[in-house]
Formats: sequence, structure tokens, C-alpha cells
Amino acid sequence: MVNQVHPLLNEPIQPKDWSSGIERPQSLLEHIPENPAPLMELANQHIVSVRQFNQDQVTQLCRLAALYETTPSLYQPPLTGKILISAFYEPSTRTRLSFESAWHRLGGDIMSITDPATTGIAKGESLKDVAEMFNNYGDLVVLRDNNNESVYQMIEALRIPIINAGNGTDEHPTQALADIYTIFKWRPELMYGNIAEEKRVTVGIIGVPARMRTVRSLLLFLSLFPRGIREIVVISDTTDVFDEEQREDLTNKGIKVTVSHNLEDKLPELDIVYINAIAWVGDSFETHGSKFNLTAESPLKKGAIILHPLARGKELATDLDETAHNWYFAQARGAVFIRMALLTTLTQRINQIMDAPLT
Repeated sequence: MVNQVHPLLNEPIQPKDWSSGIERPQSLLEHIPENPAPLMELANQHIVSVRQFNQDQVTQLCRLAALYETTPSLYQPPLTGKILISAFYEPSTRTRLSFESAWHRLGGDIMSITDPATTGIAKGESLKDVAEMFNNYGDLVVLRDNNNESVYQMIEALRIPIINAGNGTDEHPTQALADIYTIFKWRPELMYGNIAEEKRVTVGIIGVPARMRTVRSLLLFLSLFPRGIREIVVISDTTDVFDEEQREDLTNKGIKVTVSHNLEDKLPELDIVYINAIAWVGDSFETHGSKFNLTAESPLKKGAIILHPLARGKELATDLDETAHNWYFAQARGAVFIRMALLTTLTQRINQIMDAPLT
């Protein structure tokens, strides 16, 4: 646009994501009594798998995240003087930036690595030796690597906590925390008590749990809260969708699990639609279910929400962005606050936050 002012520059900036409004985390905050004891159990721990968490810990992490989201600032940021080593050996936008945003908001400083080729690894240095150096330079490590075993190799030498930010096709526990936090902001009652059958939700997973770390971790978290789930429907274009014991983790908790190859038939039944199409494998990625696409014309159930770990491709049309089904942007926003909650917990600063006066 030559010699003209773009029309959007004449309009005030308006929030588009109504689902992330303060009333949502405020409702969650009011529904859950404060109990820091379960979070104390996580202090100074490595976080590698969803299997490390129990229901009370997840509930209290969500409550603390809601406290952060509804409170613009706290006196005496708890991580002042602490250093995060942000080691991302695989491409990332949301995960890396949300972790770094969370750490900065808590008052800490960051050393960031975004390319292993700039480190001793390029010379053949072992991850165990790298971890030994990290002990001297920081207070906590966040690692993303395309090798399933990398985080475990580092743990052998680490004396500071490490958080798995995605290890190959294995797990992505903090993305799943962001997912479950979003679901509980939408419906806080799903995380506690006995839910009447008509109030339970049907969750649709469009993807391949055996290959997608985000889906794998989300299913493990859902298995901790079976009372609010009517059914989980996995929609895929392949029959080999589960790894060993994945399905059993859900059915053993009393959750009904079905597999379908027809998205259009199932959409009208789904309260939560979780869609993903990319799985990182080695130095590249796989595309799954490319024939499954969501648009504003899709037969979505009234009141249903859509979640996506992002980045998206053609599977999620932009014409859904302006609809009430869009909770994927709130999901990305909430990732900062749930990671703030986790970082506060791991660094043993939870009492400082619980007792802090609020502004």
C-alpha cells in the first residue's frame, strides 16, 4: 500500500481472544481451595513425564496458574537471581518463548541455546558432559531434543532440575499441562467430584497417539480425571494409532475409548476437539491425517471448543479464529501461566507466592 496509511492503523487494538478473559481463570481459582502441600512434593524434581504427576498436583498447578493469570504482578518476583538454561536443540516458537516469558515474568535471567551446532555437541561432546557444565551455570534446564533418550542422558549428571520440553516422539508434559489448564478454565467442575453423566464431555483426538508426543502426554493427563469424561474418540486415517499400553492407561481408569476414520460423522458428538497433524521424528517431521480439516463450515457441536498445540497447517482453517470454538489461542496464552506455576514449584518458591501480597 503505497503512500497510504493501512486502515487497521486507524483502529484501536482490540482483544480477539474472549476465551482467555479474566473471568475464566477467576472461575477456576474460585472453584479450587488452595493447598500447597501437593506442590511441595514436586520441589527440586526433574519433570520428564506426565506419569510423575497425580491429580492433586495437577489441580493445584492449575490453581496457581490461574492466580498468576488473574494477578498482573506479585511483589518480590520469586526467581530474582535465578538463571534458566533454555536448551532448544529442535525448532520451537511457543514452547521456548512461553518458558522464557514465564521465567522473565518471575524475575529470573536466561541463557538460551537454539542451535546445538553452536555448542560443544558439534564437536562430539556428550550430553552427560554438557549437563555437568550446566550444573555450574544455571539453576534449572529446559531441554527440547529430537532424541527420546537425550533428557535421560542429561539426568545422569544433573544436580539441578530439568524439564522435558519435548523429546522425540515420546512426551511433551508441559504442553499437555497447558492443554489441561485450558480445559479446566473452560469447565472447572471437570477436575473434581462426581460429574453427572449428562455433564461429562466427549473428547475427540484428531491425530496418532503413538507418534505424537503432545497427544501422548494429554491422554495421560486425561486418565487422571476420568470422572468428567464420557468417551475419548481418536480420529485417524490409520488403524495403528496406539503404542503399547496407551489405550490400557485409559480403559483401566474406566474411560471408554473408540477409534474412528470418519471426522464428519463424529464432530457433532465432540465437546472438545484436539487436532494436530505434525509429529517430530529425528531431524524432520511426519504429517498425519492430512485429509482431516476443520473449518467454520464443519459440523461442530454448539459450545464445543477446539484445541491445537500449534503451529498449524491446513488442518485448522483461519476462518475458525473469529468463532467461539477457538480456544487454541487461549491455550497458547495459558501456557505461560502454567509454566510459571511449574517453575515456581520446582525452584521451591511456592510459599513465597502463596504468602505474597497481591497488587
